[in-house]
Amino acid sequence: MHEFILRNWRIVKVATTKAQRKLFFNLRSSKQRLAWLTPDETRAMAEELGVPEEEVTRMEGRMAAADVSFDGFSDEDDADGRGGFDPAQYLEQEGANPEDIVAGDDWEALAADRLADALAGLDPRSRDVIERRWLDDGKSTLHDLAEKYGVSAERIRQIEKAAFRKLKSAMIVA
Repeated sequence: MHEFILRNWRIVKVATTKAQRKLFFNLRSSKQRLAWLTPDETRAMAEELGVPEEEVTRMEGRMAAADVSFDGFSDEDDADGRGGFDPAQYLEQEGANPEDIVAGDDWEALAADRLADALAGLDPRSRDVIERRWLDDGKSTLHDLAEKYGVSAERIRQIEKAAFRKLKSAMIVA
């Protein structure tokens, strides 16, 4: 629906009141020539349609105005000579707000610091399991770590689960 409105904004904007709708449908057919209406023609049209003269002049200006593409043109020498005017460029880009960028960077740095502190608080075996299973590029399997420590894969899974609980509580409280 929004896309339709953006594509047809001029149609929606031109005829919003009863007087404007009358003008919209009658002005173009009532004009005798392509040039602007003279003051006498404007007065006669206003009387004929029962609207103020200012409305006739305003509607004539709206209908004579050139449409502008919302997304603009890629060619600098476009058809209407506007030189690439692009209304979409004036909209705020998502993620371009400097406050959001700085806050995101601060949050990431804080989270990295908290993770490092939380990992430092683990016992050496738990930290090794977490690092080898989740933080190394060549991730180890439960069975690889079970062989290294001489325990079952189930015990490595339990160590990993307990370590994650400790990490989670350290990250939230810190």
